Amino acid sequence: MKKKFWQQAVRTSGGIGLLLVIVGLVAGCASTGEESKPFSPLPPGLDGPATNGVTGTNSSAFSVLTQSGGHFTINDQVTVKFTGTVDQIPIHEERIKDDGTITLTLIGAVKAEGKSPGQLQKEIHDLYVPEYYKRLTVTVTGEQRVYSVGGQVKAPGRQVYIGTTTVTKAIQSAGDFTDFAAKRRVELFRADGKKFIIDCKKAAKDPTLDLQVYPGDKIDVPQRGIWDIFE
Repeated sequence: MKKKFWQQAVRTSGGIGLLLVIVGLVAGCASTGEESKPFSPLPPGLDGPATNGVTGTNSSAFSVLTQSGGHFTINDQVTVKFTGTVDQIPIHEERIKDDGTITLTLIGAVKAEGKSPGQLQKEIHDLYVPEYYKRLTVTVTGEQRVYSVGGQVKAPGRQVYIGTTTVTKAIQSAGDFTDFAAKRRVELFRADGKKFIIDCKKAAKDPTLDLQVYPGDKIDVPQRGIWDIFE
Protein backbone atom coordinates (compact mmCIF):
# COMPACT_ATOMS: atom_id res chain seq x y z
CA MET A 1 0.00 0.00 0.00
CA LYS A 2 2.76 2.42 0.94
CA LYS A 3 4.69 1.48 -2.21
CA LYS A 4 1.75 2.38 -4.45
CA PHE A 5 1.29 5.70 -2.61
CA TRP A 6 4.91 6.78 -3.21
CA GLN A 7 4.79 5.74 -6.89
CA GLN A 8 1.67 7.88 -7.37
CA ALA A 9 3.28 10.84 -5.60
CA VAL A 10 6.39 10.68 -7.80
CA ARG A 11 4.32 10.60 -10.95
CA THR A 12 2.23 13.60 -9.74
CA SER A 13 5.26 15.70 -8.75
CA GLY A 14 6.91 14.94 -12.06
CA GLY A 15 3.85 16.21 -13.94
CA ILE A 16 3.77 19.41 -11.92
CA GLY A 17 7.47 19.96 -12.55
CA LEU A 18 7.02 19.48 -16.29
CA LEU A 19 4.11 21.93 -16.25
CA LEU A 20 6.22 24.57 -14.49
CA VAL A 21 9.01 24.15 -17.04
CA ILE A 22 6.56 24.61 -19.93
CA VAL A 23 5.08 27.76 -18.34
CA GLY A 24 8.57 29.18 -17.86
CA LEU A 25 9.51 28.56 -21.49
CA VAL A 26 6.32 30.25 -22.76
CA ALA A 27 6.90 33.30 -20.57
CA GLY A 28 10.49 33.51 -21.76
CA CYS A 29 9.48 33.41 -25.42
CA ALA A 30 6.86 36.09 -24.87
CA SER A 31 9.36 38.39 -23.20
CA THR A 32 11.80 38.20 -26.10
CA GLY A 33 9.25 39.62 -28.51
CA GLU A 34 9.42 43.15 -27.05
CA GLU A 35 11.78 44.51 -24.43
CA SER A 36 10.10 46.23 -21.51
CA LYS A 37 10.45 50.01 -21.56
CA PRO A 38 11.77 51.85 -18.51
CA PHE A 39 9.25 54.03 -16.68
CA SER A 40 9.26 57.66 -17.80
CA PRO A 41 7.53 60.42 -15.79
CA LEU A 42 7.20 62.52 -18.96
CA PRO A 43 4.10 62.37 -21.19
CA PRO A 44 4.31 60.59 -24.58
CA GLY A 45 6.41 62.52 -27.07
CA LEU A 46 8.69 64.02 -24.43
CA ASP A 47 10.70 60.93 -23.56
CA GLY A 48 12.69 60.68 -26.78
CA PRO A 49 16.48 60.74 -27.17
CA ALA A 50 18.56 63.68 -26.01
CA THR A 51 18.82 66.43 -28.63
CA ASN A 52 20.14 69.97 -28.69
CA GLY A 53 21.64 69.56 -25.26
CA VAL A 54 18.31 68.73 -23.63
CA THR A 55 18.90 65.39 -21.96
CA GLY A 56 16.18 62.78 -22.23
CA THR A 57 13.64 64.96 -24.04
CA ASN A 58 12.53 65.51 -27.58
CA SER A 59 13.69 69.04 -28.45
CA SER A 60 10.68 70.06 -30.55
CA ALA A 61 8.19 68.98 -27.92
CA PHE A 62 10.30 70.47 -25.13
CA SER A 63 10.38 73.85 -26.85
CA VAL A 64 6.58 73.91 -26.92
CA LEU A 65 6.56 73.61 -23.14
CA THR A 66 9.24 76.20 -22.47
CA GLN A 67 8.44 78.79 -25.12
CA SER A 68 6.41 81.70 -23.81
CA GLY A 69 4.45 81.82 -27.06
CA GLY A 70 1.83 84.41 -27.92
CA HIS A 71 2.33 87.77 -29.61
CA PHE A 72 3.69 91.04 -28.33
CA THR A 73 1.27 93.73 -27.19
CA ILE A 74 1.68 97.40 -26.33
CA ASN A 75 3.86 98.00 -23.23
CA ASP A 76 5.50 94.56 -23.45
CA GLN A 77 9.22 94.54 -22.71
CA VAL A 78 11.29 93.46 -25.73
CA THR A 79 14.95 92.48 -25.52
CA VAL A 80 17.02 92.30 -28.73
CA LYS A 81 20.49 90.74 -28.65
CA PHE A 82 23.00 90.96 -31.52
CA THR A 83 25.88 88.51 -32.05
CA GLY A 84 28.08 87.32 -34.89
CA THR A 85 29.59 90.69 -35.84
CA VAL A 86 33.10 92.06 -35.51
CA ASP A 87 31.86 95.16 -33.70
CA GLN A 88 29.91 94.47 -30.52
CA ILE A 89 26.36 95.83 -30.69
CA PRO A 90 24.74 96.74 -27.34
CA ILE A 91 21.68 94.84 -26.18
CA HIS A 92 18.50 96.78 -26.92
CA GLU A 93 15.73 96.75 -24.30
CA GLU A 94 12.55 98.71 -24.81
CA ARG A 95 8.85 98.57 -24.03
CA ILE A 96 6.58 98.62 -27.06
CA LYS A 97 5.28 102.15 -27.53
CA ASP A 98 1.63 103.15 -27.97
CA ASP A 99 2.06 103.07 -31.75
CA GLY A 100 3.14 99.42 -31.51
CA THR A 101 6.80 99.97 -32.43
CA ILE A 102 10.28 99.79 -30.99
CA THR A 103 13.13 101.92 -32.31
CA LEU A 104 16.50 100.39 -33.19
CA THR A 105 19.81 101.94 -34.21
CA LEU A 106 20.24 102.45 -37.99
CA ILE A 107 16.91 100.88 -39.01
CA GLY A 108 14.61 103.07 -36.92
CA ALA A 109 11.04 102.12 -35.96
CA VAL A 110 10.03 98.47 -36.28
CA LYS A 111 6.48 97.25 -35.77
CA ALA A 112 6.47 94.79 -32.85
CA GLU A 113 2.84 94.68 -31.74
CA GLY A 114 0.99 91.59 -32.93
CA LYS A 115 4.15 89.66 -33.80
CA SER A 116 5.65 86.61 -32.13
CA PRO A 117 9.27 86.76 -30.92
CA GLY A 118 10.31 84.64 -33.90
CA GLN A 119 8.55 86.86 -36.44
CA LEU A 120 10.05 90.03 -34.98
CA GLN A 121 13.47 88.41 -34.82
CA LYS A 122 13.42 87.54 -38.53
CA GLU A 123 12.19 90.99 -39.55
CA ILE A 124 14.93 92.78 -37.59
CA HIS A 125 17.56 90.46 -39.05
CA ASP A 126 16.38 91.10 -42.61
CA LEU A 127 16.43 94.86 -42.06
CA TYR A 128 20.08 94.74 -40.92
CA VAL A 129 21.40 92.09 -43.32
CA PRO A 130 22.88 92.70 -45.85
CA GLU A 131 22.19 96.46 -45.80
CA TYR A 132 24.33 97.16 -42.73
CA TYR A 133 26.02 93.86 -41.82
CA LYS A 134 27.13 90.86 -43.83
CA ARG A 135 26.53 88.51 -40.91
CA LEU A 136 24.37 89.03 -37.89
CA THR A 137 22.50 86.84 -35.44
CA VAL A 138 19.44 88.43 -33.85
CA THR A 139 17.72 87.03 -30.76
CA VAL A 140 14.42 88.52 -29.59
CA THR A 141 12.91 87.67 -26.22
CA GLY A 142 10.12 89.04 -24.10
CA GLU A 143 9.54 89.08 -20.36
CA GLN A 144 7.23 86.53 -18.78
CA ARG A 145 3.76 87.99 -19.02
CA VAL A 146 1.55 87.46 -16.00
CA TYR A 147 -1.42 88.96 -14.21
CA SER A 148 -2.62 88.24 -10.69
CA VAL A 149 -5.97 87.37 -9.18
CA GLY A 150 -6.49 87.72 -5.44
CA GLY A 151 -9.14 87.99 -2.77
CA GLN A 152 -12.21 85.78 -2.73
CA VAL A 153 -11.23 83.25 -5.42
CA LYS A 154 -10.50 79.57 -4.85
CA ALA A 155 -6.94 79.59 -6.20
CA PRO A 156 -5.45 83.10 -5.82
CA GLY A 157 -2.08 83.89 -7.32
CA ARG A 158 -0.25 84.80 -10.50
CA GLN A 159 -1.54 83.53 -13.82
CA VAL A 160 0.49 83.31 -17.03
CA TYR A 161 -0.93 85.55 -19.75
CA ILE A 162 -1.24 83.34 -22.84
CA GLY A 163 -3.55 85.46 -24.94
CA THR A 164 -6.62 87.68 -24.90
CA THR A 165 -8.58 87.25 -21.68
CA THR A 166 -11.19 89.14 -19.66
CA VAL A 167 -11.95 89.71 -16.00
CA THR A 168 -14.51 86.90 -15.73
CA LYS A 169 -12.23 84.46 -17.58
CA ALA A 170 -9.30 85.44 -15.39
CA ILE A 171 -11.37 84.71 -12.29
CA GLN A 172 -12.31 81.32 -13.73
CA SER A 173 -8.61 80.59 -14.29
CA ALA A 174 -8.12 81.22 -10.56
CA GLY A 175 -10.66 78.56 -9.61
CA ASP A 176 -13.74 80.84 -9.75
CA PHE A 177 -15.40 82.81 -6.93
CA THR A 178 -15.64 81.58 -3.35
CA ASP A 179 -19.02 81.59 -1.60
CA PHE A 180 -18.10 84.87 0.08
CA ALA A 181 -17.17 86.87 -3.03
CA ALA A 182 -18.67 90.29 -3.75
CA LYS A 183 -19.22 89.58 -7.45
CA ARG A 184 -20.62 93.06 -8.16
CA ARG A 185 -17.54 94.93 -6.85
CA VAL A 186 -14.57 93.24 -8.50
CA GLU A 187 -11.59 95.58 -8.73
CA LEU A 188 -9.25 95.70 -11.72
CA PHE A 189 -5.95 97.54 -11.30
CA ARG A 190 -4.03 98.33 -14.49
CA ALA A 191 -0.24 98.26 -14.57
CA ASP A 192 -0.32 102.05 -15.10
CA GLY A 193 -2.27 102.58 -11.85
CA LYS A 194 -5.80 102.99 -13.25
CA LYS A 195 -8.62 101.28 -11.32
CA PHE A 196 -11.93 99.89 -12.58
CA ILE A 197 -14.91 98.34 -10.79
CA ILE A 198 -16.59 95.47 -12.62
CA ASP A 199 -20.01 94.03 -11.88
CA CYS A 200 -19.32 90.44 -12.91
CA LYS A 201 -22.98 89.45 -12.68
CA LYS A 202 -23.82 92.02 -15.35
CA ALA A 203 -20.64 91.24 -17.30
CA ALA A 204 -21.69 87.59 -17.54
CA LYS A 205 -24.76 88.73 -19.48
CA ASP A 206 -23.21 91.65 -21.36
CA PRO A 207 -19.68 90.95 -22.74
CA THR A 208 -19.11 94.66 -23.35
CA LEU A 209 -18.88 95.12 -19.57
CA ASP A 210 -16.30 92.35 -19.22
CA LEU A 211 -13.05 94.35 -19.45
CA GLN A 212 -9.92 92.86 -20.97
CA VAL A 213 -7.00 91.89 -18.75
CA TYR A 214 -3.43 92.68 -19.80
CA PRO A 215 -0.02 91.56 -18.52
CA GLY A 216 0.82 93.29 -15.26
CA ASP A 217 -2.83 93.81 -14.27
CA LYS A 218 -4.16 92.84 -10.85
CA ILE A 219 -7.67 91.65 -10.07
CA ASP A 220 -8.99 91.74 -6.50
CA VAL A 221 -12.28 90.16 -5.47
CA PRO A 222 -13.46 91.67 -2.17
CA GLN A 223 -15.43 89.83 0.49
CA ARG A 224 -19.15 90.43 0.74
CA GLY A 225 -20.27 92.86 3.39
CA ILE A 226 -23.61 93.85 4.90
CA TRP A 227 -24.27 96.04 1.89
CA ASP A 228 -23.99 93.02 -0.42
CA ILE A 229 -26.70 91.02 1.35
CA PHE A 230 -29.12 91.40 -1.54
CA GLU A 231 -26.64 90.32 -4.24
